Amino acid sequence: MNIQDQKFRRGGGRDRGPKGRGLDDKALHEVRDLLIDRPRRRDLLIEFLHLIQDHYGCLSAAHLRALAEEMKLSQTEVYEVASFYDHFDIVKEGETPPAPLTIRVCDSVSCMVAGCETLLKELAASVDPKAIRVVCAPCMGRCDTAPAARLGDREVDHATSDGLIKMARDGETKTVVPSYVGLDAYRAAGGYRLLAKVRAGEIGAEALIETMQAAGLRGLGGAGFPAGRKWSIVRSFNGPRLMTVNGDEGEPGTFKDRFYLESDPHRALEGALIAAHAVEAERVYFYMRDEYPAVLEILRTEIAALAKAGIIASGFIELRRGAGAYICGEESAMLESIEGKRGLPRNRPPYIAEVGLFGRPTLNHNVETLWWVRDIVEHGAEWFAAKGLPGHPGIRSWSVSGRVKQPGVKLAPAGITARQLIEDYCGGMADGHEFKAYLPGGASGGILPASMGDIALDFGGELAKLDAFVGSHAIVVFSQADSARDITLNLLKFFKHESCGQCTPCREGTAKLLALLNRPAPLDEVAIRDLESVMRDASICGLGQAAPNPVNHLLKYFRDEL
Repeated sequence: MNIQDQKFRRGGGRDRGPKGRGLDDKALHEVRDLLIDRPRRRDLLIEFLHLIQDHYGCLSAAHLRALAEEMKLSQTEVYEVASFYDHFDIVKEGETPPAPLTIRVCDSVSCMVAGCETLLKELAASVDPKAIRVVCAPCMGRCDTAPAARLGDREVDHATSDGLIKMARDGETKTVVPSYVGLDAYRAAGGYRLLAKVRAGEIGAEALIETMQAAGLRGLGGAGFPAGRKWSIVRSFNGPRLMTVNGDEGEPGTFKDRFYLESDPHRALEGALIAAHAVEAERVYFYMRDEYPAVLEILRTEIAALAKAGIIASGFIELRRGAGAYICGEESAMLESIEGKRGLPRNRPPYIAEVGLFGRPTLNHNVETLWWVRDIVEHGAEWFAAKGLPGHPGIRSWSVSGRVKQPGVKLAPAGITARQLIEDYCGGMADGHEFKAYLPGGASGGILPASMGDIALDFGGELAKLDAFVGSHAIVVFSQADSARDITLNLLKFFKHESCGQCTPCREGTAKLLALLNRPAPLDEVAIRDLESVMRDASICGLGQAAPNPVNHLLKYFRDEL
């Protein structure tokens, strides 16, 4: 033993024990009882955090310390991941745990125009905060039934304070799974026959890629990248390869993926398996947002049914659960989350097709994109392309909400206009309301006046010339009862809250834009335009680049409301 070692042995430092929170044996046993024989892999950290929170209602400091010990991770690493996601409730030493029941009320733009602010005030004045916690929540993907709420794990449409309080009193807090087409019914109607043909070599990968390209199928989560081209690019890189399905449908105004997965989930699952076969992916990771408890239950059930039926090997499709972070809709941030990390977007290049999940070439698709694969292959590329308007191939699923008589998912051609959607598919404007403005692509796509309601809605084209985009095909319709300024403020608050904080232009820019717009007149338009330019040019991902869109349009088209 050298002199330095003797110094520490005599009480100079190291033998005082490890720095940081001490290990609680009871908490360690509780964590082990939850994890059982699950592998202690780093990428399962978020799944394990869910296990603890689901069981105990929060993440105590003692449980976080125990989980770090069990996974051989630092406490800092576990804490920084848990604290990144909104749905994890961290309780530090000496803090009071949250109330046993939480009511989340959506405050996104569709719910705002449906009266969510009044609902929140009524609930806050009516409940015992020791028994029920009432919190605001970003878009829950139930925009067509606004205002939306979640009572425990129970999703509630057209929520009212009296109704929610009664449900809480009656214990109606568990997930309700709607009727849907299960595996047996899907197979009886011809499901998975196409997959069998593909696996038997009757339809080769190149033929599949050509069909996708000829059909004009695009990624329908927002970016619109051609699906066939994506398959070809991923195949060009040496394996082993992986596939991810992006079910983190967090764009305000968007709910089409939830609709499909709650009604006919195997169309998306079969599409995923066909795509995985085409790129020779060794495993599929299905990332689903935590805001959809019914969808999560459906996917757990049906993925297990696929394995039991021998259609997939056990574990070939791995379901991963998000934890409340809009940024994880960005594909590289989603991969980071699947790997058990904070959902921070990656710098590109390299793109995920080359260096993706766990460093492997990765094919990533939106749910709706995969939902169309079977129909396109069975009916032909021309069938799908012809369903669009001239110059706009394909049919699209439009999430329409706001001031219309019949909101919902509308199957309509690519290239349709907002006015046509309102009049021909939604029964017109709601009684007493006149068409004033609309979001062509959720919060990110900007806000346009009704005078521009006859522009073809599709990727690029005239819409792009207006600095707007169709994105995830979320159309939110407003009337004379709505303020464009209030709408813009709502969208900016959303972007500020959902910025991951990794890059300065987005982190500081979203907050500064909101502050500038909230200032009393006169508006500092020079500062706003300068900030807009910096955010578009220097933000790492699409959140910061698109956040100025509604502000830009407010200044251009709704100056009388400033």
